[in-house]
Amino acid sequence: MQHRSVSELMTREVVTARPDTPFKEVAALFHRNDVTAVPVIDDQDRPIGMVSEADLLRKEAVLPDPEDRHPGRWLRPPDQARAEAETAGGLMTSPVVTARASWNVGEAARQMDRHRVKRLPVVDEAGRLIGIVSRADLLQVFLRHDGAISEEIVHDVLGHTLRLAPGTVGVTVQDGVVTLTGRLPRRSLIPLAERLCRSVDGVVAVHQSLDWTEDDTRTAVEHPRAYRAGRR
Repeated sequence: MQHRSVSELMTREVVTARPDTPFKEVAALFHRNDVTAVPVIDDQDRPIGMVSEADLLRKEAVLPDPEDRHPGRWLRPPDQARAEAETAGGLMTSPVVTARASWNVGEAARQMDRHRVKRLPVVDEAGRLIGIVSRADLLQVFLRHDGAISEEIVHDVLGHTLRLAPGTVGVTVQDGVVTLTGRLPRRSLIPLAERLCRSVDGVVAVHQSLDWTEDDTRTAVEHPRAYRAGRR
Protein backbone atom coordinates (compact mmCIF):
# COMPACT_ATOMS: atom_id res chain seq x y z
CA MET A 1 0.00 0.00 0.00
CA GLN A 2 1.22 3.48 -0.86
CA HIS A 3 0.54 6.12 1.80
CA ARG A 4 0.73 9.78 0.92
CA SER A 5 3.92 11.28 2.25
CA VAL A 6 4.66 14.56 3.98
CA SER A 7 6.60 15.53 0.84
CA GLU A 8 3.37 15.40 -1.19
CA LEU A 9 1.35 17.44 1.31
CA MET A 10 3.73 20.04 2.69
CA THR A 11 4.02 23.69 1.69
CA ARG A 12 7.46 24.21 0.15
CA GLU A 13 7.65 28.00 0.14
CA VAL A 14 7.77 28.66 3.86
CA VAL A 15 7.39 32.06 5.48
CA THR A 16 10.15 32.32 8.09
CA ALA A 17 11.64 34.68 10.63
CA ARG A 18 15.16 35.12 11.98
CA PRO A 19 15.98 35.32 15.70
CA ASP A 20 16.50 39.09 15.37
CA THR A 21 13.25 39.74 13.44
CA PRO A 22 11.41 42.51 15.37
CA PHE A 23 8.05 41.84 17.05
CA LYS A 24 6.11 44.11 14.69
CA GLU A 25 7.72 42.52 11.62
CA VAL A 26 6.59 39.08 12.83
CA ALA A 27 3.06 40.42 13.14
CA ALA A 28 3.35 41.87 9.63
CA LEU A 29 4.52 38.49 8.29
CA PHE A 30 1.35 36.88 9.66
CA HIS A 31 -0.84 39.56 8.09
CA ARG A 32 0.86 39.71 4.67
CA ASN A 33 1.03 35.95 4.18
CA ASP A 34 -2.21 34.88 5.90
CA VAL A 35 -0.40 32.51 8.27
CA THR A 36 -0.73 32.01 12.01
CA ALA A 37 2.79 30.80 12.81
CA VAL A 38 6.29 30.89 11.34
CA PRO A 39 9.46 28.87 11.94
CA VAL A 40 12.45 30.80 13.23
CA ILE A 41 15.60 29.72 11.37
CA ASP A 42 19.32 30.19 11.95
CA ASP A 43 22.04 31.15 9.44
CA GLN A 44 22.10 27.57 8.08
CA ASP A 45 18.31 27.59 7.48
CA ARG A 46 17.76 25.16 10.34
CA PRO A 47 14.56 25.73 12.35
CA ILE A 48 15.33 26.60 15.97
CA GLY A 49 11.86 27.58 17.14
CA MET A 50 8.29 28.53 16.24
CA VAL A 51 6.44 31.80 16.76
CA SER A 52 2.65 31.74 16.67
CA GLU A 53 -0.15 34.27 17.06
CA ALA A 54 -0.53 33.04 20.64
CA ASP A 55 3.04 34.10 21.38
CA LEU A 56 2.29 37.62 20.17
CA LEU A 57 -1.04 37.82 22.00
CA ARG A 58 0.72 36.96 25.26
CA LYS A 59 2.09 40.51 25.26
CA GLU A 60 -1.47 41.85 25.34
CA ALA A 61 -2.59 39.37 27.99
CA VAL A 62 -0.11 40.58 30.59
CA LEU A 63 -1.09 44.24 30.25
CA PRO A 64 -3.27 45.61 33.08
CA ASP A 65 -6.70 46.94 32.24
CA PRO A 66 -6.49 50.64 31.22
CA GLU A 67 -9.27 51.47 33.72
CA ASP A 68 -7.63 49.38 36.47
CA ARG A 69 -10.55 46.97 36.67
CA HIS A 70 -8.48 43.82 35.99
CA PRO A 71 -4.81 43.14 36.59
CA GLY A 72 -2.71 41.67 33.81
CA ARG A 73 -2.43 37.90 33.60
CA TRP A 74 0.23 36.40 35.90
CA LEU A 75 2.82 34.29 34.10
CA ARG A 76 5.72 32.12 35.17
CA PRO A 77 9.10 33.90 34.81
CA PRO A 78 10.04 32.15 31.51
CA ASP A 79 6.65 32.99 29.99
CA GLN A 80 6.84 36.52 31.37
CA ALA A 81 10.18 36.96 29.61
CA ARG A 82 8.63 35.78 26.35
CA ALA A 83 5.72 38.19 26.82
CA GLU A 84 8.19 41.03 27.17
CA ALA A 85 10.32 39.90 24.19
CA GLU A 86 10.94 42.27 21.31
CA THR A 87 12.24 39.81 18.71
CA ALA A 88 11.30 36.41 17.28
CA GLY A 89 14.18 34.81 19.17
CA GLY A 90 12.68 35.88 22.49
CA LEU A 91 9.10 35.06 21.49
CA MET A 92 9.65 31.60 20.01
CA THR A 93 8.87 28.20 21.45
CA SER A 94 12.02 26.08 21.42
CA PRO A 95 13.19 23.43 20.72
CA VAL A 96 11.10 22.97 17.61
CA VAL A 97 9.34 19.72 16.75
CA THR A 98 10.03 18.70 13.15
CA ALA A 99 9.09 16.11 10.53
CA ARG A 100 10.84 14.42 7.62
CA ALA A 101 9.59 14.59 4.03
CA SER A 102 9.58 10.79 3.75
CA TRP A 103 7.15 10.31 6.64
CA ASN A 104 3.64 9.15 5.85
CA VAL A 105 0.51 10.86 7.11
CA GLY A 106 0.23 8.59 10.14
CA GLU A 107 3.76 9.31 11.32
CA ALA A 108 3.27 13.07 11.00
CA ALA A 109 -0.12 12.93 12.74
CA ARG A 110 1.35 10.96 15.66
CA GLN A 111 4.15 13.51 15.99
CA MET A 112 1.63 16.37 16.12
CA ASP A 113 -0.56 14.57 18.62
CA ARG A 114 2.35 13.51 20.84
CA HIS A 115 3.71 17.05 21.11
CA ARG A 116 0.35 18.85 20.85
CA VAL A 117 1.40 21.09 17.97
CA LYS A 118 -0.59 22.27 14.96
CA ARG A 119 2.17 22.27 12.38
CA LEU A 120 5.59 20.74 11.77
CA PRO A 121 8.54 22.28 9.96
CA VAL A 122 9.93 19.67 7.56
CA VAL A 123 13.70 19.24 7.49
CA ASP A 124 16.21 17.37 5.34
CA GLU A 125 18.99 15.06 6.55
CA ALA A 126 21.13 18.07 7.52
CA GLY A 127 18.29 19.63 9.54
CA ARG A 128 17.64 22.40 6.99
CA LEU A 129 14.10 23.64 6.48
CA ILE A 130 12.51 22.39 3.25
CA GLY A 131 8.80 22.81 3.97
CA ILE A 132 6.04 22.92 6.56
CA VAL A 133 3.02 20.66 7.07
CA SER A 134 -0.12 21.54 9.04
CA ARG A 135 -3.09 19.66 10.44
CA ALA A 136 -5.15 20.87 7.49
CA ASP A 137 -2.58 19.42 5.08
CA LEU A 138 -2.77 15.99 6.73
CA LEU A 139 -6.56 16.04 6.64
CA GLN A 140 -6.44 16.20 2.84
CA VAL A 141 -6.31 12.39 2.76
CA PHE A 142 -9.97 12.38 3.84
CA LEU A 143 -10.86 14.14 0.59
CA ARG A 144 -10.07 10.96 -1.37
CA HIS A 145 -12.96 9.67 -3.44
CA ASP A 146 -14.70 6.52 -2.24
CA GLY A 147 -13.89 4.84 -5.55
CA ALA A 148 -10.15 5.36 -5.08
CA ILE A 149 -10.31 3.96 -1.55
CA SER A 150 -12.29 0.93 -2.72
CA GLU A 151 -9.87 0.27 -5.59
CA GLU A 152 -6.86 0.37 -3.27
CA ILE A 153 -8.48 -2.01 -0.79
CA VAL A 154 -9.49 -4.51 -3.48
CA HIS A 155 -6.20 -4.42 -5.37
CA ASP A 156 -3.55 -3.74 -2.70
CA VAL A 157 -5.03 -5.05 0.56
CA LEU A 158 -7.13 -8.02 -0.50
CA GLY A 159 -5.34 -9.01 -3.71
CA HIS A 160 -1.66 -8.14 -3.28
CA THR A 161 -1.20 -8.32 0.51
CA LEU A 162 -3.69 -10.99 1.63
CA ARG A 163 -3.54 -12.94 -1.66
CA LEU A 164 -7.29 -13.49 -1.76
CA ALA A 165 -9.03 -14.56 -4.96
CA PRO A 166 -11.11 -11.84 -6.67
CA GLY A 167 -14.64 -11.72 -5.28
CA THR A 168 -13.76 -13.42 -2.00
CA VAL A 169 -14.57 -10.24 -0.09
CA GLY A 170 -17.13 -7.65 -1.07
CA VAL A 171 -16.08 -4.04 -0.51
CA THR A 172 -18.33 -1.01 -0.34
CA VAL A 173 -17.19 2.49 0.63
CA GLN A 174 -19.56 5.30 1.55
CA ASP A 175 -18.18 8.65 2.77
CA GLY A 176 -14.93 6.93 3.69
CA VAL A 177 -16.64 4.20 5.74
CA VAL A 178 -15.64 0.73 4.51
CA THR A 179 -17.89 -2.32 4.77
CA LEU A 180 -16.47 -5.80 4.17
CA THR A 181 -18.61 -8.87 3.49
CA GLY A 182 -17.87 -12.43 2.42
CA ARG A 183 -16.00 -15.51 3.65
CA LEU A 184 -12.29 -15.74 4.39
CA PRO A 185 -10.38 -19.04 4.38
CA ARG A 186 -9.16 -18.53 7.99
CA ARG A 187 -10.68 -16.71 10.94
CA SER A 188 -7.35 -15.12 11.89
CA LEU A 189 -7.42 -13.11 8.64
CA ILE A 190 -10.45 -11.08 9.76
CA PRO A 191 -8.68 -8.73 12.24
CA LEU A 192 -5.75 -8.47 9.83
CA ALA A 193 -8.03 -7.44 6.97
CA GLU A 194 -9.73 -4.87 9.21
CA ARG A 195 -6.42 -3.39 10.35
CA LEU A 196 -5.02 -3.15 6.84
CA CYS A 197 -8.17 -1.52 5.50
CA ARG A 198 -8.19 0.97 8.35
CA SER A 199 -4.64 2.01 7.46
CA VAL A 200 -5.59 3.01 3.90
CA ASP A 201 -5.44 6.77 3.42
CA GLY A 202 -8.88 8.36 3.62
CA VAL A 203 -10.63 5.56 5.52
CA VAL A 204 -12.85 6.87 8.31
CA ALA A 205 -13.98 3.52 9.76
CA VAL A 206 -14.22 -0.18 8.86
CA HIS A 207 -17.25 -2.39 9.45
CA GLN A 208 -17.33 -6.08 8.61
CA SER A 209 -19.65 -9.07 8.62
CA LEU A 210 -17.06 -11.57 7.46
CA ASP A 211 -17.41 -15.32 7.91
CA TRP A 212 -14.60 -17.90 7.83
CA THR A 213 -14.03 -21.47 6.68
CA GLU A 214 -11.37 -22.61 9.16
CA ASP A 215 -11.19 -21.44 12.78
CA ASP A 216 -7.42 -21.41 13.13
CA THR A 217 -7.63 -19.18 16.22
CA ARG A 218 -8.96 -22.09 18.29
CA THR A 219 -6.03 -24.27 17.22
CA ALA A 220 -3.53 -21.52 18.06
CA VAL A 221 -4.93 -21.19 21.58
CA GLU A 222 -5.24 -24.88 22.34
CA HIS A 223 -1.84 -25.96 21.02
CA PRO A 224 0.25 -24.43 23.86
CA ARG A 225 -2.08 -26.05 26.41
CA ALA A 226 -1.62 -29.45 24.80
CA TYR A 227 2.13 -28.88 24.73
CA ARG A 228 2.27 -28.05 28.43
CA ALA A 229 0.09 -31.03 29.31
CA GLY A 230 2.44 -33.33 27.40
CA ARG A 231 5.43 -32.15 29.45
CA ARG A 232 3.84 -32.93 32.81
